[in-house]
Amino acid sequence: MKIRVGMGYDVHQLVEGKELWLGGIKLEHTKGLDGHSDADALIHAICDALLGAAGMRDIGFHFPNTDERFKGIDSKLLLAETVKLIGERGFVVGNVDSTLVIEEPKINPHIDVMKQALAPILGVTVDDIAIKATTNETMGFVGREEGVAAYAVALINYTDNHDSFH
Repeated sequence: MKIRVGMGYDVHQLVEGKELWLGGIKLEHTKGLDGHSDADALIHAICDALLGAAGMRDIGFHFPNTDERFKGIDSKLLLAETVKLIGERGFVVGNVDSTLVIEEPKINPHIDVMKQALAPILGVTVDDIAIKATTNETMGFVGREEGVAAYAVALINYTDNHDSFH
């Protein structure tokens, strides 16, 4: 069995007047994330981890912020397309481990719902997804509540019945 690992990272600014989407769900908060899509930094980091593991560049290459097709798009659709892209190379998702860095709102009460939203898209069980959350202890842009950072690591497995991997 061939396995590969990829790492992803994403940041978005927190601004007034936007919805806050993280981990595929909408969170109630006074600010939301600014970006070309719905700016779900957690999903974007996961996409980058999956694409990186497959050696397929990054989310900006596949879904550029200059393309109007992706304006305001639900990032769950980008994740589904990413899973399809790596599948075309013969890979399936093994597991994902991620960390959100955000001061407010508190993420821990929402982790189970996030995992339930992401598992069917990734083609894994909720036990194959780890979402952790931390603050930045009031330091830096996260600490000042100017933005959110997300990190993800993904393991993908090469399926033996596919011949396009070299």
